[in-house]
Amino acid sequence: MDERWLTVEDICRYLNVSNETVYKWIEQRDMPAHRVGRRWMFKQNEVDDWVRSGGASDKPESNDSDEKRG
Repeated sequence: MDERWLTVEDICRYLNVSNETVYKWIEQRDMPAHRVGRRWMFKQNEVDDWVRSGGASDKPESNDSDEKRG
């Protein structure tokens, strides 16, 4: 299966979110993205797996995440 690379714009349309949200997810929630030159690129199957695992779910922002890890 030869899956093409998706741009930020493609991912925004696919997930129905703004590009601001995508950049925030990359920085704060480890959204699977690959830097190609100056652009972020995505593989749809990696993003699908990340969404299914809860990466895109609304969760309260907190600074005590290290304490929860034990």
